[in-house]
Amino acid sequence: MQGHGQAQPVKSPPPTGWLVFLRVFFVVISVFTLGLLAWTMMLRLAIVTRKSVDWGLFVASIAALVLSLVLLGAEPGDEIHTPGGWTGLALLLGSLVAEIAYYLAADIRHFHQLRFPGYVAHQPPPQAYGYPQSPYSATPVPQSQGPHTPPPIPRPTVPPETTVPPQRHAPARIDQVRAELDELSDYLRKHDGHQDDGRDGRDRG
Repeated sequence: MQGHGQAQPVKSPPPTGWLVFLRVFFVVISVFTLGLLAWTMMLRLAIVTRKSVDWGLFVASIAALVLSLVLLGAEPGDEIHTPGGWTGLALLLGSLVAEIAYYLAADIRHFHQLRFPGYVAHQPPPQAYGYPQSPYSATPVPQSQGPHTPPPIPRPTVPPETTVPPQRHAPARIDQVRAELDELSDYLRKHDGHQDDGRDGRDRG
């Protein structure tokens, strides 16, 4: 006896070669019978997938086949002359093409999901219980940012240069003038002393 929490074993799908053979076989017999056996594809698909949609499509394929045969059988001869006969032929061939396309797509998708259990085509993201989520709010929209500008670096404040007024050289010049005057006075004194000595000698002689 298995508990409710125990997972059921997953049935492995048939080999790929066998699946391809079955698909080709059912398509070929449907085409060669001009759609009279196209319902066999839908029957196999409904048995394999066990979906109510596929069972409904199987019943619809039977109904379309019966209706097309009724319209074609209403023709008086072997050739088609009435619009009803053309409608029956178009319904027969159109349902054949639609059934082949749906059968191949659904059969490939079904066995691909069995082979890769994590693969789910076109499945929306899970939503929180009780809170429907908008498709626009599910994906965050990146905000465009402008170029990053670094903060300005403070420059050190330099104190204003104090202009030193040029010093006057007047005292030095005065001293120089004084020294020259002293030298000149000394020279004059010596010169005057020599002249006085010469006069005294002449006067004494």
